[in-house]
Amino acid sequence: MEFASRQEGAGTVAEIAGRLDSVTSPACEQRIRELIDGGVTSLVLDLARLQYVSSAGLRVLLLTAKLLKARDGQLRIAGVQPEVRSVFDMSGFSAMFQVEESVAAALASLT
Repeated sequence: MEFASRQEGAGTVAEIAGRLDSVTSPACEQRIRELIDGGVTSLVLDLARLQYVSSAGLRVLLLTAKLLKARDGQLRIAGVQPEVRSVFDMSGFSAMFQVEESVAAALASLT
């Protein structure tokens, strides 16, 4: 898993690439917690290069939403690829999260 973050416009974009599974989820969760503990309240997760997500990875996304909600924050997910989207659809995540086609659209949807 690769993780990179940057400030862009009204939010922070965190790009997650590779696999988000039981091996990589702890590191991803730590990086996201660091962002939120550092004051980030508007977060876009760019999943355009994420190839695989397991239930452990889905748990990280749920935790991210919970942490941001506790701070009156916002979460958007962008660029979900077909393989990951099918997991989102089967697990109900497509209905739980605001998923946008691109990072630009996700940033524009932040209020």
